[in-house]
Amino acid sequence: MHAIAGVLGGDDEGEAAGSLLVDGQQPESARGRVGLLLQDPDSQVVLARVGDDVAFGLENLRVPRHEIWPRVTEALDAVGLDLPLDHPTSALSGGQKQRLALAGVLAMRPGLLLLDEPTANLDPGGVLEVRDAVARVLERTDATLVVIEHRVETWWNLVDRVIVLAPGGGVLADGSPDDVLATSGAVLAASGIWVPGHLPAVPARRSTTGVELVHTDGLSVARNRRAVVYSGIDLAVHAGQCVAVTGPNGVGKSTLGLTIAGLLKPAAGAVRAPWLADGLDPQPHSWRSRELVTRIGTVFQDPEHQFVAATVRAELAVGARAIGLDDAETDRRVDELLERLRLAPLADANPFTLSGGEKRRLSVATVLVTRPPLLVLDEPTFGQDSRTWAELVALLSGLLDAGSGVVAVTHDTAFVDALADERYGMVRMPHPESAR
Repeated sequence: MHAIAGVLGGDDEGEAAGSLLVDGQQPESARGRVGLLLQDPDSQVVLARVGDDVAFGLENLRVPRHEIWPRVTEALDAVGLDLPLDHPTSALSGGQKQRLALAGVLAMRPGLLLLDEPTANLDPGGVLEVRDAVARVLERTDATLVVIEHRVETWWNLVDRVIVLAPGGGVLADGSPDDVLATSGAVLAASGIWVPGHLPAVPARRSTTGVELVHTDGLSVARNRRAVVYSGIDLAVHAGQCVAVTGPNGVGKSTLGLTIAGLLKPAAGAVRAPWLADGLDPQPHSWRSRELVTRIGTVFQDPEHQFVAATVRAELAVGARAIGLDDAETDRRVDELLERLRLAPLADANPFTLSGGEKRRLSVATVLVTRPPLLVLDEPTFGQDSRTWAELVALLSGLLDAGSGVVAVTHDTAFVDALADERYGMVRMPHPESAR
């Protein structure tokens, strides 16, 4: 995708063979014709305000000023990002950033639209909204679409051709969606593709619960001292229990997760974990980092926010050494997680060079290595093929059966069906800012 968009790099950054032309010319000379949505929407946010960010590409293309703002508004409406133009981009959730990045691409009206997992962080309604927005663009402009996706069902009726790439190079299947499904559906499902009608098997849960690990009383949550985003939260998590936190993008799910994890102070009400505290103040936000790491493990929405080492193996060893494990036990736990989560071939790679799905598995593994009694996971399964998804679910299922508690912020309905004992659904609160 980067090569087609002309942003892969020059000869000094690697070797290339064969030819690649866009409109009959080198991709680097056709960038105005190509719109690329990156896998990580954070890397595509440029400016401080929503409207300015969408307008940035148009300004670079020298679109006349009187055309820019109608196209900005049209693009934001198309992706369902209903926020004022001066809303700060730093206050957006991961799913909202994904919509913003797509709006910036659509506003430029490219002839070739390249989308890299465009719905990975979106709520179910947002997935359909974005797909329909892309469909309208294709119908109106006759643009060409190339989309990378593990969960292909969303796009199945919108694409004319499916190409399945093989690990290590080559092509597993290439043809119309119906032909590929008819001739290779079972094989593709076994290789990790989310094929319609072929869902991965999941382990059975014992569903037994133990001591209460954490509870909230009349909790209100806010991020970075901004206005409260959600109030009146009362929930409890017990040992052996998985509570799924669901709801639309931007409603405050990640903020709730960080507050339960002790990384944000409650705006009002309380989070208490007396059993985990073991003699400390029962409020997790009062604990020091060394006290938190053995009690609550947190996986952030953005995996890169928790990487601190130069290799995957060293990254996994950080937590183990922080809790005082010796070298032999550290190596044993690290090797086990590398194998279980299919990261062993990447043990010596820099964490920041991994794919989005690999980064997510590594971020989950960095928490699992310390084996805390409570896990707070933000979108733990995004970017996974069906095999790595099943491995993650099996690993978490085993931890739940062994007595860990899990709070999972997720849009993944298959994950909720497989693991959740309870679901805490958050709804959108009236927005305090004026409409656009």
